[in-house]
Amino acid sequence: MSSVLYDAQGPRAKRRNILFTAVFLVALAALLWWVYKALDEKGQLDWAKWQMFFTSGEPWSTYIWPGLQNTLKAAALAMVIALPLGAVLGIARLSDHAWVRVPVSVVVEFFRSIPVLVLMIFGLALFAEYTNVSTDDRPLYAVITGLVLYNASVLAEIVRAGILALPKGQAEGAMAIGLRKGQSMRLILLPQAVTAMLPAIVSQLVVILKDTALGGAVLTFPELLASANTMSAYYGANVIASYTVIAVIYIALNFALTSFASWLERRLRRGKKSTGAVLKADDAGIPGTSATGAGGANA
Repeated sequence: MSSVLYDAQGPRAKRRNILFTAVFLVALAALLWWVYKALDEKGQLDWAKWQMFFTSGEPWSTYIWPGLQNTLKAAALAMVIALPLGAVLGIARLSDHAWVRVPVSVVVEFFRSIPVLVLMIFGLALFAEYTNVSTDDRPLYAVITGLVLYNASVLAEIVRAGILALPKGQAEGAMAIGLRKGQSMRLILLPQAVTAMLPAIVSQLVVILKDTALGGAVLTFPELLASANTMSAYYGANVIASYTVIAVIYIALNFALTSFASWLERRLRRGKKSTGAVLKADDAGIPGTSATGAGGANA
């Protein structure tokens, strides 16, 4: 049986794939065993190096929890600012007016081309020279500034691509019933594009969460990853244990974020399923149709 995307595998292809899978699993098992033996020989798996994370609350309350709070604070603020800003910039890039479209395009392409770390360093220097922000708060402000400028530009491209990916008939149908372009964008195009854009948007939100670690590495921002350095130095030579715990926390955070996004996407898709009933434009609550007579009984 053939599929739309590919032809069904024959007996030889199935045997070859089974062989490749078996070889890969054997190689992966050998790699994991080698890593385990290397860590065990260096004493990195000794219970003494891991005991503090399971028997004492001091590492969590003194290092991990404060670092996690700073990470979540910076990521949440950056997301809250970057999401609406990216949506506005993306829609502005689709404007029919060149005086709106061209400057916005320049801004988006400019900040999208600069590494986020450079934007953070620039933000730190900016706050130090031209503001009264305290020394303790400057790293947080700089991290949020860099994350917002870069990710808002990337999100703007995601929004623009998502709207352009919709069938042209959507915009043409909105025009046919008398909607202005702003109404068409707000009521018809953007709600449909959000569902299609959601996986890409969530991927960018995960990037925002992980990129907070750049502030700890360069700007002395006391986030989650930076806490691992201080914690391992304090407890002595348990670097791998500390970074493993931090990595598990990052995985849990990102998994929770993507799981929520998947649930939200399924809910949005279920909510947009049609019941099959044919509604008039006035019944759907679309403004601006009574004057044109669109959707009327005698149309």
